Amino acid sequence: MVKVINAGFYTTIQDLGRFGFQKYGVPVSGVMDNYSARIANALLGNEENEAILEITMSGPTLQFNCNTIICVSGADFSPKLNDNPIKINHAIYVKEHDVLSFDNPKYGFRCYLAVSRGFQTEIVMNSRSMYNEITSQNTISTNDELSILEHSVSSERKNASIRIDLNHFTTKKLEAFKGPEYELLTKNQQQQLLLEEFTISKDNNRMAYQFDEVFENTLEPIITSLVLPGTVQLTPSGSLIVLMRDCQTTGGYPRVLQLSDAAINVLSQKVTGNKIHFKIKE
Repeated sequence: MVKVINAGFYTTIQDLGRFGFQKYGVPVSGVMDNYSARIANALLGNEENEAILEITMSGPTLQFNCNTIICVSGADFSPKLNDNPIKINHAIYVKEHDVLSFDNPKYGFRCYLAVSRGFQTEIVMNSRSMYNEITSQNTISTNDELSILEHSVSSERKNASIRIDLNHFTTKKLEAFKGPEYELLTKNQQQQLLLEEFTISKDNNRMAYQFDEVFENTLEPIITSLVLPGTVQLTPSGSLIVLMRDCQTTGGYPRVLQLSDAAINVLSQKVTGNKIHFKIKE
């Protein structure tokens, strides 16, 4: 069991997502940055879909009530075990009563905590991913107790680690495919879309990211159609909206681009004021 001493700003249980239910209007959800999440599970020898904690902007304080092995990946929020700094992207032994906390972020916006064999929280529609009105909670709360399986510290020695490419956190480039309505844009609009840098606005969350810049828009709304995580919509006011993992399943705004999965991962680590630019993936 893991006792939540402090829940942090926005901390959720996520796996790789809830698939096969979009026809009922149920979002995919899942980890925002599955590149980082997969690293954490891989370093522990977990299945890649084991549930982990997704930690946004500032970290929680957690007390472990059994022995286990953990890995922190993604953004570097200066994790500490019993007030002693620990490395990210390393397998770390944790003993009963140990306390994990986080400090000031060095880079990135979301980090991930994996435990041996994953968090054993409720499964709804084949997924442990938290989402409002689907699961009983949409975030963890202070004083929660999160079920995990004990892992004997003395049974083996683990020294797994990995060196990551920090370009994942620093690049401005978001690779994208042309969306269904891309060709309806004028040549000037297409050039503007691909040449201009866009600034992450304060309106960013698990559902969508928006930008400060207003894009020239002469397109009419479309008949409500399928949208996916990574769909870039152009609103009547000229704002661009990038749908993220908790997005709705249909929309009526022109879909001018579709981000690659890798680009969704990159965007999920951006904070307000960061700049990005789109690049068509051939």
